Amino acid sequence: MTSKPFKFRRGVRQGCILSPILFNIYGEYIMRRTCENWEGGITVGGVKITNLRYADDTTLLAANESEMVALLDRMERISEEMGLSVNRSKTKVMVVDRSGKLELTGALDLETVDNFVYLGSIISNDGSCEKEVRRRIGMAKSAMAQLDKVWKDRNISVKTKTKLVRTLVFSIFSYGAETWSLKAADRRRIDAFEMWCWRKMLRIPWTAFRTNVSILKELKISSRLSSECLRRILKYFGHIARKDGGNLERLIVTGKVDGKRPRGRSPIRWSDQIRAALNSTMYDALHNAEDRNRWRNIIRAKVMKQGGHDPQH
Repeated sequence: MTSKPFKFRRGVRQGCILSPILFNIYGEYIMRRTCENWEGGITVGGVKITNLRYADDTTLLAANESEMVALLDRMERISEEMGLSVNRSKTKVMVVDRSGKLELTGALDLETVDNFVYLGSIISNDGSCEKEVRRRIGMAKSAMAQLDKVWKDRNISVKTKTKLVRTLVFSIFSYGAETWSLKAADRRRIDAFEMWCWRKMLRIPWTAFRTNVSILKELKISSRLSSECLRRILKYFGHIARKDGGNLERLIVTGKVDGKRPRGRSPIRWSDQIRAALNSTMYDALHNAEDRNRWRNIIRAKVMKQGGHDPQH
């Protein structure tokens, strides 16, 4: 049914399908003008990256504080010309500086943090995913506890309960798992959380003399949760590898960041776990991932070979 004509002077009505389209047009125009003739940013694989954005969640990248001040002022000025403003109370500054040589003067006048939530995931300045894994485990445990009546219900079969755990609990935990850089300690933490879920579902107290192996056999669990995380990481890598060479995702994964690496052991990178899981070079991994069927078979073989990380398994 067609509505009656109406006039508007500014903005659109709530729920109008034009709203996100117009906002994206505004956002794209603002960032294009902001980055026009801008020489700053972070160099990855010979390409300058100045920003990452999704809708109104915008991340600016700069090599130093003065560069960030100039870029932010530029974006704020152009935004105000378009009738938009930057919410400074929600704007944070995160410094990534392992060498500890970068000093802030406070010119930005913004809160400095070690991590922040971006698109539902925690981004840390040390590149670690430990905080995000712990956070996701906490959220999933809360969901598991809210379904306690379901786990106590004897009229629901164990098979159905297992499917509910995978659908309603593990899906909360594994949000964004494709982007995680998992260390051995993180994998052990994930497996411990998985066993906590299975024991809670089966109403098995910790005082009971039941090994993890016996519980997994009872439930016929062939693939551990940590292995499923690895599967998702490898599948996402294959998705990136099949894109053209100029794609931003592929550039970040394969390109090198300009600068001198500080002393000490470097933190694990996302691509490092790909090489470790496949026991091959990045070039071979990219070549193999170009063929979907071949890559699918490689993932199946590597994940099955890896199994779980529980010492009792």
